[in-house]
Amino acid sequence: MRKIDKIVLHCSATREGQDIKTSTIKKWHVEDNGWADIGYHLVIELDGNVERGRPIEKSGAHARGHNSTSIGICYVGGCDKHLQPKNTMRRAQELSLIRLVRHFLNEYPNAKVVGHNELDSGKACPSFNVQKWLEENGFPHGDITKN
Repeated sequence: MRKIDKIVLHCSATREGQDIKTSTIKKWHVEDNGWADIGYHLVIELDGNVERGRPIEKSGAHARGHNSTSIGICYVGGCDKHLQPKNTMRRAQELSLIRLVRHFLNEYPNAKVVGHNELDSGKACPSFNVQKWLEENGFPHGDITKN
């Protein structure tokens, strides 16, 4: 089993309300990028449904330099109609994200929860402040400086 020290939150960088399916993201990653599989381990679709992506036991392709020790969770959305960063997470998506983060923190208690932008300053993804979100939802902080 892989050592997991981070749970990385992402967005699909698609327009608000655009109903992108996990299969479409997989197509982008496999056909357009030439990857072996979808880069994320889990995708939260617009209706809050959680779809499996890459198996958890395999390294993802979602956060350069951190893939081997992290789990990547992506919510569909993250941009306004002009493709500018915006937290577009619907309540159903947020509830699913809360459940997933709780689950993985129980399974990997030493893991830190971070946004993609905390690992790569050139990214806006996931288009919200993950540390503030964690605090608002009663989670421990995902201070990446401790790893």
